[in-house]
Amino acid sequence: MNATFGIFLLAGSALTFLCALMFTPAVAAVARKTGAVDHPSGERKKHGRDVPLMGGLAIFLPLVVVLLLFVEQGVFDGVTFNPAIPARAIIGLLLGGAILIIGGYLDDRYNLKPALQFTFPLAAALMAVGFGIHIPYVRSPFGDGILSFEAVRVALPFGSFLWPADPLTVIWLLVLMYTTKFLDGLDGLVTGLTGIAAIVMFFVALRPEVGQTATAILAMVIAGAFLGFLPWNWSPARVFLGEGGSLFAGYAIGILAVISGSKVATTLLVLGIPLLDLIGVILQRVAHRLPPTRGDRSHLHFRLVDAGVSVPAVVLSLYAIALVFGLVGLFAQTRTKAVAFAVLVVLMISVASSLYGSVRHKH
Repeated sequence: MNATFGIFLLAGSALTFLCALMFTPAVAAVARKTGAVDHPSGERKKHGRDVPLMGGLAIFLPLVVVLLLFVEQGVFDGVTFNPAIPARAIIGLLLGGAILIIGGYLDDRYNLKPALQFTFPLAAALMAVGFGIHIPYVRSPFGDGILSFEAVRVALPFGSFLWPADPLTVIWLLVLMYTTKFLDGLDGLVTGLTGIAAIVMFFVALRPEVGQTATAILAMVIAGAFLGFLPWNWSPARVFLGEGGSLFAGYAIGILAVISGSKVATTLLVLGIPLLDLIGVILQRVAHRLPPTRGDRSHLHFRLVDAGVSVPAVVLSLYAIALVFGLVGLFAQTRTKAVAFAVLVVLMISVASSLYGSVRHKH
């Protein structure tokens, strides 16, 4: 590591952290004036008072400023920090983020129907693919081989289409976005987990066999923005992420995983519990003939709270699990990561089954 790397790393992460910290009260004021406020209602919302939404804007704006400045300064061009992150990939990240923030505001303000809500994350995922962000390969968990996803390239007037890489990338981003969207039910949970995931990616990028210093800077710039928002979002939250912010969290981590060299397995370990919870809840709703998008308190984090655990304790526990399995992803080989994910599955099933019984007995 050289001094230049340290300067850009500290400057980028500090700028996004401080700007998110300072922008949040202004964003909250705008949210209140425009009516983008979360009112406590129903079984799912028990925060007891009106809380402004649109917190994702306080995270996104610093990222726009810092990342565009860094692109202009050549931070990601591969000359100073290697390997390069194409400028179009950064632009794709920001344009997709803008779609999510705008769509999120509309949903926060007008409570859009699920079918209309879906158009914004889908458009963001397609935007990323259109700007050249795709999963080229993953390492096989059954050996040292690589599964390539660039089998067919189809020329288009505006670029090219990769099969099956591009469809898989769209699915990957949608899964990550909806994981963080449905996870956003407790104060500080998504914000902190996103920061942890980005920090894990930072250390992955700096591993000697990886050596992606440009990606390391990008990871810490993203981490800085989310962690700068966290003090305002910690229990009791004074500002919520809102629809746009919760979707952007998954979008940013999903793209970071792709840019860092298909670190899909590591990302799955960090966000494994929320992802498995999402799958379990959707299957449960389908089995009971309920809409998959129906809001309720069947998610793991709600069950823990309903079982008597405090919100900060639940959030810190899920932070700890993400950090532990993130460290496994940082140091383990691909086959070990697969085993660790299997352990996560068993842990998730055991905890969820126990909680379901205890909450049902309590009620």
